[in-house]
Amino acid sequence: MELLSPAGNVEKLYYAYAYGADAAYIGLKKFSLRVKADNFYDDEYKRVCELKNQFPEKKLYCALNIAFHNSDIESFKNTVDYFKRYPIDAFIVQDLGIVPILQKEFPNAALHLSTQASCINSEAVQFYKRLGFSRIVLGREASLEEIRQIKDAVPDMELEAFCHGAMCIAYSGRCLMSAYLTGRSAQSGFCSHTCRWNFTIATDAKQLAESGALVLEEEKRRGEYFPIFEGDDFTAVLSSKDIMMIHHLSDMKAAGLDAIKIEGRMKSVYYVALVTRAYRKALDALEGKITAEEAAPFIAELENVPHRETTTGFYYSHDEADKTASGASESPYLLAAAVGNELNDSEQTTLFEKGARTVRAFSDELNALCKEAQEARKRDLKNHPEKIPVAAQKKAHWHMYACTPLNKFDIAQTLEVIAPNEPLKIIKSGEWQLVNSETGALREWAFDSHPCVLYVSQMIARGALIRVLDNGHKKIDKHKR
Repeated sequence: MELLSPAGNVEKLYYAYAYGADAAYIGLKKFSLRVKADNFYDDEYKRVCELKNQFPEKKLYCALNIAFHNSDIESFKNTVDYFKRYPIDAFIVQDLGIVPILQKEFPNAALHLSTQASCINSEAVQFYKRLGFSRIVLGREASLEEIRQIKDAVPDMELEAFCHGAMCIAYSGRCLMSAYLTGRSAQSGFCSHTCRWNFTIATDAKQLAESGALVLEEEKRRGEYFPIFEGDDFTAVLSSKDIMMIHHLSDMKAAGLDAIKIEGRMKSVYYVALVTRAYRKALDALEGKITAEEAAPFIAELENVPHRETTTGFYYSHDEADKTASGASESPYLLAAAVGNELNDSEQTTLFEKGARTVRAFSDELNALCKEAQEARKRDLKNHPEKIPVAAQKKAHWHMYACTPLNKFDIAQTLEVIAPNEPLKIIKSGEWQLVNSETGALREWAFDSHPCVLYVSQMIARGALIRVLDNGHKKIDKHKR
Protein backbone atom coordinates (compact mmCIF):
# COMPACT_ATOMS: atom_id res chain seq x y z
CA MET A 1 0.00 0.00 0.00
CA GLU A 2 1.13 3.52 -0.76
CA LEU A 3 1.68 5.75 2.28
CA LEU A 4 0.40 9.29 1.71
CA SER A 5 1.36 12.07 4.14
CA PRO A 6 0.27 15.70 4.57
CA ALA A 7 2.44 18.69 3.71
CA GLY A 8 1.16 22.14 4.66
CA ASN A 9 4.37 23.83 3.49
CA VAL A 10 7.72 23.09 1.87
CA GLU A 11 9.39 22.23 5.16
CA LYS A 12 6.72 19.65 5.98
CA LEU A 13 6.98 18.25 2.46
CA TYR A 14 10.64 17.49 3.08
CA TYR A 15 9.90 15.67 6.33
CA ALA A 16 7.03 13.72 4.79
CA TYR A 17 9.39 12.41 2.11
CA ALA A 18 12.43 11.95 4.39
CA TYR A 19 10.48 10.05 7.04
CA GLY A 20 9.03 7.50 4.67
CA ALA A 21 5.99 8.71 2.73
CA ASP A 22 5.60 7.33 -0.78
CA ALA A 23 3.62 10.44 -1.69
CA ALA A 24 2.60 13.72 -0.10
CA TYR A 25 -0.39 15.96 -0.68
CA ILE A 26 -0.27 19.73 -0.70
CA GLY A 27 -2.72 22.60 -1.18
CA LEU A 28 -2.20 25.54 -3.49
CA LYS A 29 -3.42 29.03 -2.73
CA LYS A 30 -7.15 29.22 -2.01
CA PHE A 31 -8.37 26.07 -3.73
CA SER A 32 -7.79 23.65 -0.85
CA LEU A 33 -10.02 22.73 2.08
CA ARG A 34 -7.15 23.71 4.36
CA VAL A 35 -6.84 27.37 3.41
CA LYS A 36 -5.55 28.07 6.92
CA ALA A 37 -2.62 25.74 6.34
CA ASP A 38 0.48 27.49 5.03
CA ASN A 39 -0.13 26.04 1.57
CA PHE A 40 2.13 26.86 -1.35
CA TYR A 41 2.54 30.12 -3.21
CA ASP A 42 4.89 32.48 -5.04
CA ASP A 43 8.18 30.82 -6.04
CA GLU A 44 7.99 27.84 -3.67
CA TYR A 45 7.55 25.62 -6.70
CA LYS A 46 11.32 25.89 -7.16
CA ARG A 47 11.96 24.26 -3.78
CA VAL A 48 9.27 21.64 -4.50
CA CYS A 49 11.00 20.78 -7.77
CA GLU A 50 14.29 20.44 -5.89
CA LEU A 51 12.67 18.05 -3.42
CA LYS A 52 11.19 15.96 -6.20
CA ASN A 53 14.67 15.68 -7.69
CA GLN A 54 16.10 14.80 -4.27
CA PHE A 55 13.40 12.14 -3.81
CA PRO A 56 12.76 11.02 -7.41
CA GLU A 57 10.70 7.98 -6.41
CA LYS A 58 8.21 10.07 -4.40
CA LYS A 59 4.92 11.43 -5.74
CA LEU A 60 3.21 14.79 -5.24
CA TYR A 61 -0.56 15.22 -5.11
CA CYS A 62 -2.36 18.56 -5.10
CA ALA A 63 -5.64 19.03 -3.23
CA LEU A 64 -8.06 21.21 -5.16
CA ASN A 65 -10.94 19.93 -3.08
CA ILE A 66 -13.12 22.96 -2.37
CA ALA A 67 -16.64 23.29 -3.74
CA PHE A 68 -16.02 25.73 -6.61
CA HIS A 69 -18.24 28.76 -7.15
CA ASN A 70 -18.24 30.44 -10.57
CA SER A 71 -15.75 33.00 -9.32
CA ASP A 72 -13.46 30.22 -8.09
CA ILE A 73 -13.49 28.57 -11.50
CA GLU A 74 -12.50 31.84 -13.16
CA SER A 75 -9.81 32.46 -10.58
CA PHE A 76 -8.39 29.00 -11.17
CA LYS A 77 -8.33 29.53 -14.94
CA ASN A 78 -6.44 32.79 -14.40
CA THR A 79 -3.77 31.08 -12.28
CA VAL A 80 -3.49 27.76 -14.10
CA ASP A 81 -0.09 28.68 -15.57
CA TYR A 82 1.22 29.09 -12.02
CA PHE A 83 0.06 25.58 -11.09
CA LYS A 84 1.89 24.17 -14.11
CA ARG A 85 5.19 25.09 -12.45
CA TYR A 86 4.65 22.39 -9.82
CA PRO A 87 5.62 18.75 -10.55
CA ILE A 88 2.11 17.49 -9.73
CA ASP A 89 1.40 13.80 -10.27
CA ALA A 90 -2.30 13.94 -9.39
CA PHE A 91 -5.09 16.33 -8.36
CA ILE A 92 -7.48 15.54 -5.51
CA VAL A 93 -10.89 17.05 -6.32
CA GLN A 94 -14.52 16.80 -5.24
CA ASP A 95 -16.16 19.29 -7.63
CA LEU A 96 -16.79 17.81 -11.08
CA GLY A 97 -16.82 21.26 -12.64
CA ILE A 98 -13.04 21.48 -12.40
CA VAL A 99 -12.46 18.06 -13.99
CA PRO A 100 -12.57 19.01 -17.73
CA ILE A 101 -10.30 21.98 -17.04
CA LEU A 102 -7.73 19.76 -15.33
CA GLN A 103 -7.96 17.15 -18.08
CA LYS A 104 -7.25 19.82 -20.67
CA GLU A 105 -4.53 21.76 -18.86
CA PHE A 106 -2.81 18.83 -17.09
CA PRO A 107 -3.18 15.84 -19.41
CA ASN A 108 -0.40 13.90 -17.66
CA ALA A 109 -1.74 14.34 -14.13
CA ALA A 110 -4.05 11.73 -12.63
CA LEU A 111 -7.43 12.53 -11.08
CA HIS A 112 -8.15 11.41 -7.53
CA LEU A 113 -11.63 11.85 -6.10
CA SER A 114 -11.62 13.62 -2.72
CA THR A 115 -13.19 12.03 0.35
CA GLN A 116 -15.44 15.11 0.36
CA ALA A 117 -17.38 13.54 -2.51
CA SER A 118 -18.56 10.82 -0.10
CA CYS A 119 -18.04 7.98 -2.56
CA ILE A 120 -18.89 4.78 -0.68
CA ASN A 121 -20.44 2.40 -3.25
CA SER A 122 -19.29 0.53 -6.35
CA GLU A 123 -21.83 2.14 -8.69
CA ALA A 124 -20.45 5.58 -7.90
CA VAL A 125 -16.91 4.29 -8.33
CA GLN A 126 -17.81 2.96 -11.79
CA PHE A 127 -19.28 6.35 -12.67
CA TYR A 128 -16.17 8.26 -11.60
CA LYS A 129 -14.02 5.79 -13.50
CA ARG A 130 -15.90 6.66 -16.70
CA LEU A 131 -15.20 10.34 -16.01
CA GLY A 132 -11.46 9.66 -15.96
CA PHE A 133 -10.66 9.21 -12.27
CA SER A 134 -7.93 6.69 -11.48
CA ARG A 135 -8.27 6.74 -7.69
CA ILE A 136 -11.10 7.15 -5.21
CA VAL A 137 -10.40 8.53 -1.74
CA LEU A 138 -13.35 6.81 -0.13
CA GLY A 139 -15.78 8.54 2.18
CA ARG A 140 -14.78 8.03 5.81
CA GLU A 141 -18.08 6.27 6.47
CA ALA A 142 -17.09 3.22 4.41
CA SER A 143 -16.45 0.03 6.38
CA LEU A 144 -13.69 -2.43 5.52
CA GLU A 145 -16.33 -4.86 4.29
CA GLU A 146 -17.80 -2.23 1.96
CA ILE A 147 -14.31 -1.40 0.70
CA ARG A 148 -13.73 -5.08 -0.08
CA GLN A 149 -17.01 -5.18 -2.03
CA ILE A 150 -16.07 -2.07 -4.00
CA LYS A 151 -12.64 -3.46 -4.87
CA ASP A 152 -14.17 -6.74 -6.02
CA ALA A 153 -16.63 -4.86 -8.23
CA VAL A 154 -14.07 -2.42 -9.69
CA PRO A 155 -10.66 -4.12 -9.32
CA ASP A 156 -8.81 -1.76 -11.64
CA MET A 157 -9.73 1.38 -9.64
CA GLU A 158 -7.23 2.49 -7.01
CA LEU A 159 -8.81 2.94 -3.59
CA GLU A 160 -7.47 5.17 -0.83
CA ALA A 161 -8.67 5.69 2.75
CA PHE A 162 -7.60 7.59 5.84
CA CYS A 163 -5.59 5.68 8.42
CA HIS A 164 -4.66 8.33 10.98
CA GLY A 165 -5.58 11.78 12.25
CA ALA A 166 -8.47 14.04 13.14
CA MET A 167 -12.00 13.15 12.12
CA CYS A 168 -14.88 15.53 11.48
CA ILE A 169 -18.10 15.05 13.40
CA ALA A 170 -20.04 15.75 10.19
CA TYR A 171 -20.65 13.37 7.29
CA SER A 172 -17.41 13.27 5.28
CA GLY A 173 -16.59 16.68 6.65
CA ARG A 174 -19.69 18.35 5.17
CA CYS A 175 -20.21 20.52 8.23
CA LEU A 176 -22.37 23.66 8.25
CA MET A 177 -21.57 24.63 11.85
CA SER A 178 -18.64 26.85 10.89
CA ALA A 179 -20.58 28.58 8.14
CA TYR A 180 -23.61 29.05 10.40
CA LEU A 181 -21.70 30.60 13.30
CA THR A 182 -18.94 32.46 11.48
CA GLY A 183 -19.84 32.73 7.80
CA ARG A 184 -16.71 30.71 7.04
CA SER A 185 -17.67 27.73 4.94
CA ALA A 186 -15.86 24.44 5.49
CA GLN A 187 -16.63 23.60 1.87
CA SER A 188 -14.57 26.59 0.72
CA GLY A 189 -11.58 25.77 2.87
CA PHE A 190 -12.33 28.09 5.77
CA CYS A 191 -13.47 25.67 8.49
CA SER A 192 -13.10 27.34 11.89
CA HIS A 193 -13.24 23.96 13.71
CA THR A 194 -16.27 25.25 15.60
CA CYS A 195 -16.86 21.89 17.28
CA ARG A 196 -13.60 22.44 19.17
CA TRP A 197 -14.06 26.13 19.95
CA ASN A 198 -13.33 27.85 23.22
CA PHE A 199 -16.96 28.09 24.26
CA THR A 200 -17.48 29.84 27.59
CA ILE A 201 -19.27 27.99 30.35
CA ALA A 202 -20.99 29.28 33.47
CA THR A 203 -18.55 29.71 36.36
CA ASP A 204 -20.45 27.41 38.69
CA ALA A 205 -20.29 24.63 36.07
CA LYS A 206 -16.59 25.00 35.23
CA GLN A 207 -15.37 22.48 37.82
CA LEU A 208 -17.96 19.97 36.67
CA ALA A 209 -16.94 20.42 33.03
CA GLU A 210 -13.27 20.01 33.88
CA SER A 211 -14.08 16.67 35.47
CA GLY A 212 -15.34 15.28 32.16
CA ALA A 213 -18.67 14.34 33.76
CA LEU A 214 -20.74 17.01 31.98
CA VAL A 215 -22.67 15.58 28.99
CA LEU A 216 -25.40 16.43 26.49
CA GLU A 217 -28.48 14.22 26.18
CA GLU A 218 -31.10 14.80 23.49
CA GLU A 219 -34.69 14.70 24.74
CA LYS A 220 -35.86 11.80 22.56
CA ARG A 221 -32.59 9.84 22.67
CA ARG A 222 -32.29 8.94 26.32
CA GLY A 223 -29.09 7.15 27.20
CA GLU A 224 -27.04 8.66 24.36
CA TYR A 225 -24.47 10.94 25.94
CA PHE A 226 -22.16 13.46 24.25
CA PRO A 227 -19.41 14.85 26.50
CA ILE A 228 -18.56 18.48 27.08
CA PHE A 229 -15.02 18.96 28.31
CA GLU A 230 -13.45 22.12 29.72
CA GLY A 231 -9.69 22.49 29.31
CA ASP A 232 -7.26 25.27 30.18
CA ASP A 233 -8.17 27.35 27.15
CA PHE A 234 -10.96 25.53 25.36
CA THR A 235 -14.28 23.76 25.71
CA ALA A 236 -14.92 20.83 23.36
CA VAL A 237 -18.48 20.07 22.25
CA LEU A 238 -19.38 17.20 19.88
CA SER A 239 -15.70 16.67 19.10
CA SER A 240 -14.84 13.45 17.29
CA LYS A 241 -12.09 11.06 18.27
CA ASP A 242 -8.92 10.78 16.21
CA ILE A 243 -8.65 7.78 13.92
CA MET A 244 -5.70 5.41 14.34
CA MET A 245 -5.41 2.24 12.25
CA ILE A 246 -1.73 1.42 12.67
CA HIS A 247 -2.55 -1.88 14.38
CA HIS A 248 -5.01 -2.86 11.63
CA LEU A 249 -3.01 -2.30 8.45
CA SER A 250 -3.25 -5.95 7.45
CA ASP A 251 -7.05 -5.62 7.47
CA MET A 252 -6.85 -2.47 5.34
CA LYS A 253 -4.62 -4.26 2.86
CA ALA A 254 -6.90 -7.31 2.79
CA ALA A 255 -9.85 -5.04 2.04
CA GLY A 256 -8.14 -4.03 -1.20
CA LEU A 257 -6.85 -0.56 -0.37
CA ASP A 258 -4.05 0.68 -2.61
CA ALA A 259 -3.15 3.69 -0.46
CA ILE A 260 -3.54 4.84 3.13
CA LYS A 261 -3.63 8.51 4.04
CA ILE A 262 -2.53 10.48 7.11
CA GLU A 263 -4.60 13.56 7.94
CA GLY A 264 -2.90 16.77 9.00
CA ARG A 265 -1.81 19.54 6.60
CA MET A 266 -2.32 21.98 9.47
CA LYS A 267 -0.31 19.84 11.88
CA SER A 268 3.31 20.43 12.88
CA VAL A 269 6.57 19.17 11.41
CA TYR A 270 6.88 16.99 14.52
CA TYR A 271 3.50 15.37 13.81
CA VAL A 272 4.25 14.81 10.13
CA ALA A 273 7.65 13.25 10.82
CA LEU A 274 6.71 10.92 13.68
CA VAL A 275 3.37 9.76 12.30
CA THR A 276 4.79 9.18 8.82
CA ARG A 277 7.73 7.25 10.26
CA ALA A 278 5.49 5.09 12.45
CA TYR A 279 3.28 4.05 9.53
CA ARG A 280 6.30 3.53 7.27
CA LYS A 281 7.81 1.09 9.76
CA ALA A 282 4.47 -0.63 10.33
CA LEU A 283 4.02 -1.10 6.57
CA ASP A 284 7.60 -2.33 6.22
CA ALA A 285 6.90 -4.91 8.93
CA LEU A 286 3.67 -5.92 7.20
CA GLU A 287 5.60 -6.44 3.96
CA GLY A 288 8.37 -8.41 5.68
CA LYS A 289 11.08 -5.81 5.15
CA ILE A 290 11.69 -5.51 8.90
CA THR A 291 10.46 -7.45 11.90
CA ALA A 292 7.53 -6.44 14.09
CA GLU A 293 10.01 -6.04 16.95
CA GLU A 294 12.07 -3.58 14.90
CA ALA A 295 8.96 -1.57 14.03
CA ALA A 296 7.59 -1.52 17.59
CA PRO A 297 9.60 1.43 19.05
CA PHE A 298 8.67 3.65 16.11
CA ILE A 299 4.98 2.77 16.45
CA ALA A 300 5.11 3.41 20.19
CA GLU A 301 6.20 7.00 19.47
CA LEU A 302 2.66 7.80 18.30
CA GLU A 303 1.80 8.25 21.99
CA ASN A 304 4.22 11.20 22.04
CA VAL A 305 2.47 12.99 19.17
CA PRO A 306 -0.40 15.38 20.02
CA HIS A 307 -3.69 13.47 19.74
CA ARG A 308 -7.06 12.95 21.32
CA GLU A 309 -8.56 9.60 22.26
CA THR A 310 -8.38 7.30 19.25
CA THR A 311 -10.83 5.13 17.36
CA THR A 312 -11.00 2.78 14.38
CA GLY A 313 -13.72 4.99 12.91
CA PHE A 314 -16.32 3.31 10.71
CA TYR A 315 -14.03 0.52 9.57
CA TYR A 316 -15.42 -2.09 11.95
CA SER A 317 -18.49 -0.58 13.60
CA HIS A 318 -20.62 2.54 13.44
CA ASP A 319 -20.97 2.33 17.20
CA GLU A 320 -17.26 2.98 17.60
CA ALA A 321 -17.31 5.94 15.20
CA ASP A 322 -20.29 7.54 16.91
CA LYS A 323 -18.45 8.01 20.20
CA THR A 324 -17.27 11.59 20.68
CA ALA A 325 -14.13 12.64 22.53
CA SER A 326 -13.25 15.07 25.25
CA GLY A 327 -9.97 16.53 26.39
CA ALA A 328 -6.96 18.19 24.86
CA SER A 329 -4.63 17.22 22.05
CA GLU A 330 -1.23 17.36 23.72
CA SER A 331 2.27 15.93 23.77
CA PRO A 332 4.76 15.68 26.64
CA TYR A 333 7.44 17.13 24.36
CA LEU A 334 8.42 20.36 22.65
CA LEU A 335 10.06 20.26 19.26
CA ALA A 336 13.31 22.07 20.06
CA ALA A 337 15.20 22.19 16.77
CA ALA A 338 15.76 20.86 13.28
CA VAL A 339 19.25 19.55 12.54
CA GLY A 340 20.90 20.46 9.25
CA ASN A 341 24.09 19.37 7.53
CA GLU A 342 27.26 18.49 9.39
CA LEU A 343 29.99 21.13 9.22
CA ASN A 344 33.16 20.00 7.47
CA ASP A 345 36.64 20.42 8.96
CA SER A 346 37.20 23.77 7.26
CA GLU A 347 33.88 25.17 8.49
CA GLN A 348 34.59 23.96 12.03
CA THR A 349 38.05 25.56 11.99
CA THR A 350 36.53 28.84 10.84
CA LEU A 351 34.01 28.74 13.70
CA PHE A 352 36.72 28.03 16.31
CA GLU A 353 38.74 30.96 14.96
CA LYS A 354 35.67 33.20 15.21
CA GLY A 355 35.31 32.21 18.85
CA ALA A 356 38.93 33.06 19.61
CA ARG A 357 38.55 36.47 17.93
CA THR A 358 35.35 37.16 19.87
CA VAL A 359 37.08 36.47 23.20
CA ARG A 360 40.08 38.63 22.26
CA ALA A 361 37.85 41.49 21.15
CA PHE A 362 35.92 41.32 24.42
CA SER A 363 39.15 41.40 26.44
CA ASP A 364 40.57 44.28 24.38
CA GLU A 365 37.35 46.27 24.82
CA LEU A 366 37.43 45.73 28.58
CA ASN A 367 41.12 46.69 28.89
CA ALA A 368 40.53 49.83 26.83
CA LEU A 369 38.10 51.24 29.42
CA CYS A 370 39.24 53.79 31.99
CA LYS A 371 39.92 52.41 35.48
CA GLU A 372 36.56 53.45 36.97
CA ALA A 373 34.56 52.10 34.03
CA GLN A 374 36.62 48.92 34.01
CA GLU A 375 35.95 48.28 37.70
CA ALA A 376 32.22 48.90 37.21
CA ARG A 377 32.18 46.53 34.25
CA LYS A 378 34.01 43.84 36.21
CA ARG A 379 31.48 44.10 39.05
CA ASP A 380 28.67 43.68 36.56
CA LEU A 381 30.39 40.67 34.97
CA LYS A 382 30.88 39.09 38.39
CA ASN A 383 27.11 39.24 38.90
CA HIS A 384 26.39 38.20 35.30
CA PRO A 385 29.14 35.81 34.19
CA GLU A 386 26.97 34.73 31.25
CA LYS A 387 27.97 38.01 29.58
CA ILE A 388 31.58 36.83 29.30
CA PRO A 389 32.08 35.10 25.94
CA VAL A 390 33.60 31.63 25.98
CA ALA A 391 35.04 30.34 22.73
CA ALA A 392 34.05 26.89 21.53
CA GLN A 393 36.98 24.49 21.79
CA LYS A 394 37.70 21.54 19.54
CA LYS A 395 36.75 18.21 21.14
CA ALA A 396 37.94 14.84 19.91
CA HIS A 397 35.25 12.77 18.17
CA TRP A 398 32.57 15.46 18.54
CA HIS A 399 30.45 16.60 15.59
CA MET A 400 29.08 19.97 14.52
CA TYR A 401 25.71 20.42 12.84
CA ALA A 402 23.81 23.42 11.56
CA CYS A 403 20.81 23.84 13.85
CA THR A 404 17.53 25.72 13.47
CA PRO A 405 15.89 26.26 16.89
CA LEU A 406 12.09 26.02 16.87
CA ASN A 407 11.37 26.48 20.59
CA LYS A 408 13.47 27.59 23.54
CA PHE A 409 15.83 24.99 25.00
CA ASP A 410 18.99 25.21 27.09
CA ILE A 411 22.16 23.27 27.80
CA ALA A 412 20.82 21.87 31.08
CA GLN A 413 18.27 19.77 29.21
CA THR A 414 18.48 16.27 27.78
CA LEU A 415 18.06 16.10 24.01
CA GLU A 416 16.07 13.36 22.32
CA VAL A 417 17.02 12.86 18.69
CA ILE A 418 14.38 11.71 16.20
CA ALA A 419 15.72 10.45 12.88
CA PRO A 420 14.04 8.88 9.82
CA ASN A 421 15.46 5.38 10.28
CA GLU A 422 17.00 5.22 13.73
CA PRO A 423 15.55 4.49 17.17
CA LEU A 424 15.40 7.35 19.64
CA LYS A 425 18.82 8.67 20.64
CA ILE A 426 19.35 10.31 24.05
CA ILE A 427 22.01 13.00 24.53
CA LYS A 428 22.40 14.16 28.12
CA SER A 429 23.40 17.58 29.37
CA GLY A 430 27.19 17.91 29.17
CA GLU A 431 27.32 15.76 26.05
CA TRP A 432 26.36 18.66 23.79
CA GLN A 433 26.92 22.39 23.38
CA LEU A 434 25.38 25.28 21.48
CA VAL A 435 27.68 27.56 19.49
CA ASN A 436 26.73 30.98 18.17
CA SER A 437 27.21 30.59 14.43
CA GLU A 438 28.10 34.28 14.04
CA THR A 439 30.60 34.69 16.90
CA GLY A 440 31.89 31.16 17.61
CA ALA A 441 31.08 31.65 21.31
CA LEU A 442 29.16 29.13 23.40
CA ARG A 443 25.48 29.78 24.07
CA GLU A 444 23.53 28.81 27.20
CA TRP A 445 20.25 28.55 25.34
CA ALA A 446 18.64 28.97 21.94
CA PHE A 447 15.26 30.08 20.69
CA ASP A 448 13.38 30.46 17.44
CA SER A 449 15.23 32.99 15.20
CA HIS A 450 18.56 32.27 16.96
CA PRO A 451 20.54 30.29 14.34
CA CYS A 452 23.29 28.28 15.94
CA VAL A 453 25.47 25.22 15.67
CA LEU A 454 24.91 22.03 17.66
CA TYR A 455 28.22 20.60 18.90
CA VAL A 456 27.62 17.08 20.09
CA SER A 457 29.38 13.91 21.18
CA GLN A 458 27.31 11.64 18.94
CA MET A 459 26.66 11.49 15.22
CA ILE A 460 23.21 12.64 14.14
CA ALA A 461 21.45 11.44 11.00
CA ARG A 462 20.48 13.78 8.22
CA GLY A 463 16.97 15.18 8.61
CA ALA A 464 16.90 14.64 12.38
CA LEU A 465 14.68 16.58 14.76
CA ILE A 466 15.48 17.44 18.39
CA ARG A 467 12.85 17.38 21.10
CA VAL A 468 12.93 18.15 24.82
CA LEU A 469 10.47 17.44 27.61
CA ASP A 470 7.81 20.13 27.99
CA ASN A 471 8.01 21.15 31.62
CA GLY A 472 4.58 22.75 31.39
CA HIS A 473 2.92 19.58 30.09
CA LYS A 474 -0.01 18.24 32.07
CA LYS A 475 -0.51 14.50 31.90
CA ILE A 476 -3.98 13.67 30.58
CA ASP A 477 -6.12 10.79 31.75
CA LYS A 478 -6.44 8.65 28.62
CA HIS A 479 -10.05 7.95 29.48
CA LYS A 480 -10.79 11.67 29.37
CA ARG A 481 -8.40 12.75 26.65
